[in-house]
Amino acid sequence: MDIKHSGSQPSKKGPEDYFTGTVRLDAPFSGSGGLSGATVTFEPGARTAWHTHPLGQTLLVVSGFGRVQREGGPVEEIRPGDIVWFPPGEKHWHGAAPDCAMSHVAIAEMKDGKVVDWLEKVTDTEYGA
Repeated sequence: MDIKHSGSQPSKKGPEDYFTGTVRLDAPFSGSGGLSGATVTFEPGARTAWHTHPLGQTLLVVSGFGRVQREGGPVEEIRPGDIVWFPPGEKHWHGAAPDCAMSHVAIAEMKDGKVVDWLEKVTDTEYGA
């Protein structure tokens, strides 16, 4: 058993190459079998770049109000308690609503040493700002 107590790991700023706006990464974890994740907090208007995951990704929305979109689909709203699944290889993005922050736990599995493939940034037009 391994317990990582709340606050025992410093918060990190989401890298500008992969995020637009202010994003905070907390409590990153990885386990045996290549499972990894973190709690991610997006300030209003903040979002990821487009990206894919080789084995898919699950988001557990814990607070706030957010947006998600898969390539070719509409921008959809997400709220606390929602669970979002992106299948392997599906191009997508996620983030906060324009006027409300949002936090989620993001969980993905590693394949061949990789958990995510980052792509281009989401434009303001795509985001719907």
